[in-house]
Parts: sequence; C-alpha cells; structure tokens
Amino acid sequence: MAGAKETPRQRMIGMMYLVLTALLALQVSNQILQKFVLINDGMERTSRNFISKNQSTVNSIKATVEEQGNNPRDVPKVGASEQVRAATSEVYTYLEELKQELIETSNAKNDEGNFVNSALKNTEITGNMFANAGKGEELKAKLNAYPAQISEILNGVGITGVTFKPIALDAKDIEIFANDRDVRGKSFVNLNFVKSPVGAVMTLLTQFQNEVLNIESESLAQIASTLGSFYFKADILEGKIAAVSNVVAAGTKFQGDMFIASASSSAAPTMTLGGRSVPVENGFGKVEFTVPPASNYDDKGLSRQLLTGQIVTNVGGEDQVIPVEYEYFVAQPVIKVSSEVVQQLYADCANELLIEVPALGNTYSPEFAINNGQSIKGSKPGQVTIIPGASGKVNIGVSSGGNKIGDVAFDIKPVPAPTIKVVGGNGSEIDMSQAQALNTLNSMKVVAVPEPTFARTMAKDSNFEVTGGELVLLRSEVPRQTVPIGGSMRSLLESARPGDDIVVRVTQVTRTNFRGNKINSELREIKRIAVK
Repeated sequence: MAGAKETPRQRMIGMMYLVLTALLALQVSNQILQKFVLINDGMERTSRNFISKNQSTVNSIKATVEEQGNNPRDVPKVGASEQVRAATSEVYTYLEELKQELIETSNAKNDEGNFVNSALKNTEITGNMFANAGKGEELKAKLNAYPAQISEILNGVGITGVTFKPIALDAKDIEIFANDRDVRGKSFVNLNFVKSPVGAVMTLLTQFQNEVLNIESESLAQIASTLGSFYFKADILEGKIAAVSNVVAAGTKFQGDMFIASASSSAAPTMTLGGRSVPVENGFGKVEFTVPPASNYDDKGLSRQLLTGQIVTNVGGEDQVIPVEYEYFVAQPVIKVSSEVVQQLYADCANELLIEVPALGNTYSPEFAINNGQSIKGSKPGQVTIIPGASGKVNIGVSSGGNKIGDVAFDIKPVPAPTIKVVGGNGSEIDMSQAQALNTLNSMKVVAVPEPTFARTMAKDSNFEVTGGELVLLRSEVPRQTVPIGGSMRSLLESARPGDDIVVRVTQVTRTNFRGNKINSELREIKRIAVK
C-alpha cells in the first residue's frame, strides 16, 4: 500500500479482503459461518499483536530520539508517531463499536457468550444498519479519510512520496470484480452489506481493523527509518560498552562492544578489560566471555558485577588513557516446567514435559538426569518424556552446556482406577435403574472408562479394557447360567426371562501403556440389570 512495491504482509491482507468480499456475495451454510467466526477470532488476535507492536514502535521512536540528544529535526517525529497512533486508535475504536453494535442488534451471542448460528445468518439487520441507516457510507468515508490523514501527518515531518490506497472500495475498483458484469456495478455498501450475513460482516469489520493497523505499522516504520540522519559533533571522549544484554545467566556468554564514543574508522585504539587484551575491529572492541556462577543473588535473583578496563588511543599526537566501567547483573537461572500434570507425575506413564530456563535464551542446550524413573528426549530443546517409578518422588536434574542449572522434583501419582460401565450397541450407557428389554442387551458390552483428567492428559496411557469377570443370570436370586465377560452371551440371553436379573461381576482390568505393554490390575465391581 505504501510506495511502489507491496510487502508480503500487505499482499496477504489485500488477498484476505478480496476473499472475504467475494464470500459475502454467496449464500453461506452454517459450516461456513462457523469458519467466519474462527477467522474472526484469528484476525482479532492479529489485531492485538499489531497494536502491541505499533505501540512498541512509538515508544522506540521516542526513546531513540532521546538517546540521540533530542535533535531538533527528529523531535517533531515523536509527535507525528503519537498522532498516527491516536488517529489509528480512533478509527479502530469506531470499527470495534460498529462490530459490537452489530452483534448486540442481531443478538448474535447468547447469554453464555457463544455465537448463535441463526443470528449469524441474518441478512436483514446488516442491510438495515449499513444501507438504510447510512452507517455504510459513514464507514466508507472514515476508512478512506484515514490513509489520507496518515499521509498528511508524514508530510508534516518531511516524509514525502508515501501514499496509501483507500480501504473501502466499490466493486469496480476490486480486481476480481472489475470484469464481472453482475457485480462490478455495486457500490461499497451494496457489495459488502446488502444481503450479507451478520457473521461475515462481523469478520469483514475485523479485517478493516487489520488494514488500518497495517497502514499504521508501515507509516511508523517510515518515521523510524528517518531518525538519526543528522550531523553529530564529537566533542566528548568517553569509554563505553554496548552489551547485548546487561542481564545474563550463569553459564552463558557475555557479549557486547567496547568502544570510544567518538570512534572513527581511522582510529587504532588498544583495549583491555580486567587485565586481559580485547580484540579490536574497526575501532570497536569485541567483548566475549563465559559468565561464571555468582556467589550470591538478591531477592530478585540478580547478582551485581562490575567490569573495569581501559582504552588507549592517540588524541592530538599523544596516547590518552580512557577508563571504562560497566555494571551488569548475573541472573540466577530459573527452571520453568510446563505440563498439564506438572504438580504430580503418573507412575509408569509417559508424562510429557517442557522444561525451560528462559534466562538462557537460545544458548539453552538441556540435558536431564533422572532419579527414580526414565526419560525420553523430545525433538525440541526442553521437550522430555518422564516415566516415573512406581511410587515416591522422581527427581530431574537440569543441565545446559555441561553446567548444572538445578533440580526439580515431583510426587509420583498412581494411575486412577477406571469407571466400569455397561453400554449398548450404540455406545450409550445402559440405565441400571430401569429394567431392560432382552433385545437391547444383545450387543451389550462391559467397558472400562478412564478418569477424565487422566484420559485428557495421558491419552497414550489411558487405554483400559475389562479382561476378567463374568455375567451371571439370576432367577429368584438363584444363579442359572454364567458366562465370562467378553464371551458369547447368546445362550445366557436365550435362557433369560422377564423378572430375571443379569449380574455383571468385574474382577480384572488391563491397561495398555504407551509402550504397548499390558498391565493387569484387580478391580472388584458388581452391576445388576433387571430384565423385562
């Protein structure tokens, strides 16, 4: 949208708008409307990320101008970036209010906050709201005024030649409709809102929000790219270290540039740090060393350290010694474990964990030592599957690059017993409180259903089956016939009469774990079915 060549992001947003606009012209099913809701959710997340990124750019522009001494040519650009953010916020809020008004007017959400398909399919409300009530033309005016407003702000600080295309287009101005005889004559309002379902229009408004935020992002990038293009008079000599970060973790490398603030490519200084020589490239000293563990940390997990050194350079024909001091902090590595069952691990099961040490960043290369259990390393750093022993605790020692970080320990939790259910041929549980007709019991099965949390978190280990027990036909409380669970029930059911009972007596269940091993366990449970 800005300049002669569009970025991949701009092309993607433009294509998304074309697809959404084309879909508005179709009669859509419930399934498509549900996809619109999913697309809308995804684009709203994109909008939130856009807003955060753009606000960070505004803050960065302000900080950069301050760091460069508030040069008079750059100070107005801080105000311009804030004007861009304010103008964007105004249009974004207007679109959000329109979207919420549409949702409320159409009752698109129920009391639980879920979208209602019948309301999402309504096409009359969108036509009344945007065509008959005039909100569509108002929206078009605001959307198309915004790019012009942003260009004007940029021109005000000397950034010229940057233009943004209008957002709200008639059909004739959209490539895929320009040669479509049936559609090309439609206006922006008619194309997007007349006979269009609420769910699609809601998503389209979110798309407009993304387009507005994209223009904001491009304009802020234009402002940021022009900062610092001014003459700087070097009249003060000062030794500096520019570190990648002044908070580093024990076991990782400290990296940064040690330099004279007025360094030039023709200078040939010598530098030392802590008594050790520092290699110099193009006037900059390259500082790199492995940070040893600190002896003590404060309540924030930081340990203050001080680097001292000196730079020797020729100034006015004489060597001048410039002292250097730099304060940095060693961060105490903190182990972070992510898992749905992070408080306790299930015995003899594949407990999948993600063990991270955020302070180590990209240098994190973990190794795990397991006590009272086994481990299987995952495909990504930090991913590990822990198979604990039968009981007690499992201890996990965490190291990175040969340096011990720490230990994490978990209680070992026994696998919860499954629930025994008797189900019919359709998979539904048979109601034991009511007598059952014989024909409903022909395909009866006795199944072991895992505890819900265990089933969700340990899907590879929650495969249970009933492997021991019997079915007993009782008549007047006297056993008449017995068959094993899993065997043929035909003869038993042929012998059954109304008033009889079928007793289900379970004695054993078998769990198949993630390795395919069969694990038997005793389980005593009795269920009784009356025959009618």
